[in-house]
Amino acid sequence: MTDVARPPLSLPTKLLYAVGAVANAVKLRGLSTFLMLFYNQVVGLPPQTVTFILMIALVFDAIVDPLVGQVSDNFRSRLGRRHPFMYAAAVPVSVAYFLLWNPPQGWEEGRLVAYLIACLLTVRLFDTFFELPHSTLAPELAKDYDERTSLISLRLLFSVIGGLGMTILAYQVFLKENPDGTGGVLARDGYWGYSLTAALLIFTCIIVSTAGTQSQVPYLQAPPSRKLTFRAMLAEVAATLNNKAFVVATLTGMFIAIATGARNALEIYFGLYFWELTQAQMAGLVTVSVLGGAVGVMSAPKVARRLGKKHGAILLYASALAVGVSPVVARLFGLMPENGTGLLYALLVVETVINTALAGGTGVLLVSMVADVIEDAEVKTGRRSEGLLMSADNLFKKLVSGVGVFISGTVLALIHFPENAKRGQVDPEIIHNMGLIYLPVIGALFGLGILSLCAFNIDKARHEENLRTLRERAGAPPPPAPDSKTASSAAANDADTAPSRA
Repeated sequence: MTDVARPPLSLPTKLLYAVGAVANAVKLRGLSTFLMLFYNQVVGLPPQTVTFILMIALVFDAIVDPLVGQVSDNFRSRLGRRHPFMYAAAVPVSVAYFLLWNPPQGWEEGRLVAYLIACLLTVRLFDTFFELPHSTLAPELAKDYDERTSLISLRLLFSVIGGLGMTILAYQVFLKENPDGTGGVLARDGYWGYSLTAALLIFTCIIVSTAGTQSQVPYLQAPPSRKLTFRAMLAEVAATLNNKAFVVATLTGMFIAIATGARNALEIYFGLYFWELTQAQMAGLVTVSVLGGAVGVMSAPKVARRLGKKHGAILLYASALAVGVSPVVARLFGLMPENGTGLLYALLVVETVINTALAGGTGVLLVSMVADVIEDAEVKTGRRSEGLLMSADNLFKKLVSGVGVFISGTVLALIHFPENAKRGQVDPEIIHNMGLIYLPVIGALFGLGILSLCAFNIDKARHEENLRTLRERAGAPPPPAPDSKTASSAAANDADTAPSRA
């Protein structure tokens, strides 16, 4: 551990750190919302081919993650162990993301497949160079049980605003549907402006966040000066990952990743064809989801303090599942208003706000729970391995999220969803079958995630005990007990940096 005393983490530093989440959110929302539709309905590749390529990219990403994590845990440079990777990511990931949405026209299917694979693998590789080191900074910057949740909440707030905000711009500006029905997400021309803007935003957020947190390097964990053989590295990886709380958190994340991968890929199909929404209406749902997500991530610290992270996550998670599937269930039972009515859209708006608020709060708590494993593993192994633990968690989630994406393509193939489909002109039986298959798959996967979460065994008391143990090993004095004036000041500061819903 560094010998330099850390000053209090300032609000500007927290904001500069959090803005980096926008880069990954813009990329993830673009890939999950538009990529399947773009390469299937606009470029013309079969859905099974697109989903198979997406799965290949996710598996590649999952393999790269732990390598980058382990290397960054042990990397030594004057810029620190994380920041060199973050700087190196800015240009390649931005350029590759732009090229992804601008494939050459007139190419045969084989060349388009190779182009898609090359762009996706480049995006995934260099996104890992930034996102993984950036996410591992949170547990280093904030070690306190509640302060950590507040910092992660702020990071996810920027993620919600950036990712969904860019999606709104796509729907309302770059891919806007014209009054005569032309344009929209099925028109190729709009993707040039969208991809250029997204690429510039990704580049800017990476550079701003990386440079903005550079001043914190002297106060961060320094890697040990040692020679590490490949065999010794494998032994350290196995010892670090042999942690019950980590296994539970990883299993939970895997079930969520499969379900989310399938749901996100089908989301735009449900909007356009199941509910027959206009693009303006879909943009409206994205807009209110920003509000819901923001409320959720800002409320998460208060939920954690009131219920604890584990029980708060279970409650929010189960509620989000129930709310999220309710419109589809009601439609299949004939209880939803007809498509095209104002009442239907109003119900979908209400469901979206509530669901995204619950899901946003759940996301904050789950990320914070995984971060709490870091000190638990350090107590047991004597090594601090943020990069390894975060990357291993990502590895398993990305491996199986490819399964989720593949499931979505399989669903579309099983129901024989047509190419060049027009809103309101798809066989009602196909639409009914899409909802009928969607419900049990999503319900079972999310339900398994909730059950596995019940076995998580790190609460606030255990986390604080881990911190005490680590301080004793380092020979550091315990933190002073705050008097009433100090406590009041800390509470006011926490309220300023992590506002929550009343």
